[in-house]
Amino acid sequence: MAVPKKKVSKSRRDMRRAHHALTPPTVVEDKDTGEYRRPHHIDLKTGMYRGRQVLVRREEAEEDEGEE
Repeated sequence: MAVPKKKVSKSRRDMRRAHHALTPPTVVEDKDTGEYRRPHHIDLKTGMYRGRQVLVRREEAEEDEGEE
């Protein structure tokens, strides 16, 4: 069983934990819709990524199924 050889001081313990803080997620405002989204991610409302349509929106997919 691993046992510490020496007591870890409060200073050393806190310096080690200095990097454990959580950071809030980064968000950017979409140029086209004005909605907030994460950078380098698909805009789920429009299905666009870098100016291209990569996902079919749910509303459009349901309309296409109803026409068949």
